[in-house]
Amino acid sequence: MKIRVGVFFGGKSVEHEVSVISALQAIASIPADKYEVIPVYITKENEFYTSFECSCIEEYSNIPALIKKSTRCILINEEGRTKLVRYPFKKTGSNVISELDVAFPIVHGTNVEDGTLQGYLKLTGIPYVGCDVTASAVGMDKYVMKTVLKDNGVPVLDCIRFIASDFSNPDACIKKCEEKIGYPVVVKPVNLGSSVGISLASNKQELFDSLENAFRYATVLLVEKAITDLVEINCSVLGNNESAEASELEQPISFGKILDYTAKYQKGAVSPEETEELKKLVDEIINNPINIENELKGDKSITVSEDGRVVKKGVSVLNYDRSVQLTAFDAAKLSRLKTARPAKAAAGMASLSRLIPPNMSEETRAYIRSLAVKAYTVLGCNGLSRIDFMIDRKTNKVYLNEINTIPGSLSFYLWAPLGVKYGTVLDAMIELALKRQREEEAIEFSFDSDILRNFARGSKGAKGTKGTKGSKM
Repeated sequence: MKIRVGVFFGGKSVEHEVSVISALQAIASIPADKYEVIPVYITKENEFYTSFECSCIEEYSNIPALIKKSTRCILINEEGRTKLVRYPFKKTGSNVISELDVAFPIVHGTNVEDGTLQGYLKLTGIPYVGCDVTASAVGMDKYVMKTVLKDNGVPVLDCIRFIASDFSNPDACIKKCEEKIGYPVVVKPVNLGSSVGISLASNKQELFDSLENAFRYATVLLVEKAITDLVEINCSVLGNNESAEASELEQPISFGKILDYTAKYQKGAVSPEETEELKKLVDEIINNPINIENELKGDKSITVSEDGRVVKKGVSVLNYDRSVQLTAFDAAKLSRLKTARPAKAAAGMASLSRLIPPNMSEETRAYIRSLAVKAYTVLGCNGLSRIDFMIDRKTNKVYLNEINTIPGSLSFYLWAPLGVKYGTVLDAMIELALKRQREEEAIEFSFDSDILRNFARGSKGAKGTKGTKGSKM
C-alpha cells in the first residue's frame, strides 16, 4: 500500500505564490510508485482546499475558480489516525476525504514556515517533513538565529534589532546605526524570506526610507553592516541533527546592489545594460577565484568523505550515485553566460543566473560545506534546508547570512551535480519525517498521577472556599 502524503502549500504569506510553484514542482517529482500525493492548498485567508486541480499550475491563474472546483477541508485526529475531512461537515454520508500518513509542508515565510503550520500538524499527531516547531521558529527569526549560531562558533555579522515602536523616534534609530555600524548598511525584516523588504542604505535619507519600507512587512527588523565587495554562496543540507550532508555549492550572479525579490522570481529577459554588467561579473569571477585561507579552520568533528561529500559522522542519508564526482570549476562554461543568459527569462530560483560550482579552491569549498552542516545541526534542523553565506572579498572572511528551512524549489538543483535525482531527495525527506515520528513515539510524554484526584478530595471547590471566612493565617 502506498504511503499517503499530504502536500501543504500557500498560506497567509508574502511568499504565497512562490510556495505554490515550489510545491507543484515537488508534487510532480515525488516517486509515484511509493507515494500517493494529496495536494492541500492553503489560501491567503488560511483556509484549506483539496482537489486534483490543486496540483495543476494552470489553475492558479484564476484562484477563485480553482476554489469552486475544490473541497474545503480540515485535519482531525480520530483513533490515532490523521484524516483530511470536508468542512463544513455533511449531515449524511462520510466526510472523510482521505487518511494521511505524513504531511509535507512546502511553505515559505511568516505564518507558515515559522513553526505555525508545524505546530498545527504536530497537534493533529501526523508526522511532518522538515524542521520541527523550534527549529522552524529559530530559523525564521534572523536575530535569534544569529544569537544561537554565534554562541556555537558559527561566524555571523553583528546587527542592531529594532521593533516597530522604536521607529516612533526615527532619528534615534538612525543615530544608533551610524554610531554602532556606519554606512553602508543592509536593512531587513527579522522574519521574512525571499529578500522581501530588504534594502541597502548608504546615507541618512536612504536609511530612513529603508527602515520605513521594512516596517511595512514586519514589526521587527535588523540593521547590519553591508559588505561592499560581496560574494554570495549557498549550500543545501539534508539530514537531521545526528547525520547530515551538504549539497554542491552555488554562487548567485545578481544585477545591481542587492539580490531582491524581483531579481529572484520576477526577472524577465536581461537588458542590454545588464548584459554588459553580466560580462564584467563573469570576467571578475573567472579572474578572481575565492580562497579564504584565513578562515580555513573548519570543524574537526565534521569530516569530508572520500568522494568529496561533507557528511557529519561519516554517514550518508542518501543512496546517491558514488561514481559521480564533484565537478571542477569550468571557466569556459561560465563564459557562455555572456551570450546565453540574456536570451532567457527567469522562472524562479531554479533558473536564476548562478554558478555551480563556484570558482574556489577545494579547501574553501570543503570549509563552507562543513560550516553549513555544522550550522544545520546546531539549529536542530530536519529534512532539507538551504544555508546562505556571504564572503567579504576585502577581508576574505565568510559569514553565515541566513537559513531557509523550507527553501524555494527545495534547492533540488544543488543535488543534481552530485548525481542525486529530485525524487531521491524528496523520498529521503519523507523517510526522515517518519523516522523522527518513530523516535518520538518511543518517548513518554505523560504518566499516571493522582494529583487531580487528591486535589478533588482535599478541596471543596470554589464554593467551599466561602466557608473559610474567619480563618486566621
